Amino acid sequence: MYLRLRSLTLALCILVSVAVVGRAQTSTPSKPAAAPASQLVDLPGYQQFLAKYRGKPVLVTFWATWCEPCRDEYPLIVKLAAQYAPQGLAVFGVDMDDDADMNLVRHFMAQNHPGFPNVRQKPGIDLDSFYQGVNPDWHGTMPETVFYGRDGRIVTSFVGEKTHDDFERAIHLILSK
Repeated sequence: MYLRLRSLTLALCILVSVAVVGRAQTSTPSKPAAAPASQLVDLPGYQQFLAKYRGKPVLVTFWATWCEPCRDEYPLIVKLAAQYAPQGLAVFGVDMDDDADMNLVRHFMAQNHPGFPNVRQKPGIDLDSFYQGVNPDWHGTMPETVFYGRDGRIVTSFVGEKTHDDFERAIHLILSK
């Protein structure tokens, strides 16, 4: 009787294992989370990335997951990027998170599905020099949004969270120049 019970238990374990493995193989894989920005940029790297867009009006958003106004504003920028892309607006983001925050960044990117590229500020650089090199009026307050004309020059910029109407006015300004 002991051997029969043991054989039944073993058979049941095998059946459960086969069912679990079979289910795992036939289930649809979950969609991978969006990868965080993989290109690290210092000031020269940022300027090179920006130069790729010469001839286009450009909106650049500087954001981080630790910045609540950035998290609130980012979905608006994603919508505006999609809305104005047919009119020639180029958008890219610069993530200011540290290496330790990459899990949060992955989750944030997967949640927001930006249709534009994001680069990441290189850890360990002189941030004050980076801020001043990007925009002489920027002193590190986040979020920072810079609007460039087709000639690659700054037309206007925002420090701090702005409204939908503020963004629309700035976008129309750079599209018209």
